[in-house]
Amino acid sequence: MNSGLINMIATPKQGNPIPPGAAWCADNGCFGKGYPGDDAWFAWLQAFTPEQRGRCLFAVAPDVVGDAVATLARSAPWLARIRSLGYPAAFVAQNGLENLAVPWDDFDVLFIGGDTAWKLGRHARALIAEAKSRGKWVHMGRVNSERRLRYASAVGCDSADGTYIAFGPDQNLPNVLAWLRGVNGSSPLFTVGGAA
Repeated sequence: MNSGLINMIATPKQGNPIPPGAAWCADNGCFGKGYPGDDAWFAWLQAFTPEQRGRCLFAVAPDVVGDAVATLARSAPWLARIRSLGYPAAFVAQNGLENLAVPWDDFDVLFIGGDTAWKLGRHARALIAEAKSRGKWVHMGRVNSERRLRYASAVGCDSADGTYIAFGPDQNLPNVLAWLRGVNGSSPLFTVGGAA
């Protein structure tokens, strides 16, 4: 992380400190059982120093896994509040977003969530293309293989995260660094966050 080869993705319940100087992302923990509730999540974002906030690539608004309608309703009140703290606001694309009016001006980062079939399907690809045409950063969640990382990069994502490193860091970190070299060549354009 300190050398800039990978970034950190943090959630409220992890409790891991952000390494000095490292770039990071503030996820909400809604995937799984890590979301502490609206008030505790927002207090967690508020607790970071201005310097830490300045190194944060994005903070993810609360979402509902696999449900774009519910995610839109849940995220909408938080996007401006995230920005008011100095974070780029991330909105999670979920199954069905292709059928809704996307509030493009209200967020800075499109986070590709949803179930695996949707995430790898044509609707997500179209949303990624639209986000890139609007100058948005695009992040893909749950990227735990070289094949998925190459796919995310090929369809236009700027970053990705996964838990692969957490399940055997000594063995898996060199693998992830090799994947990144394969995707980036000699220039570290594509980054990955490791949820440790």
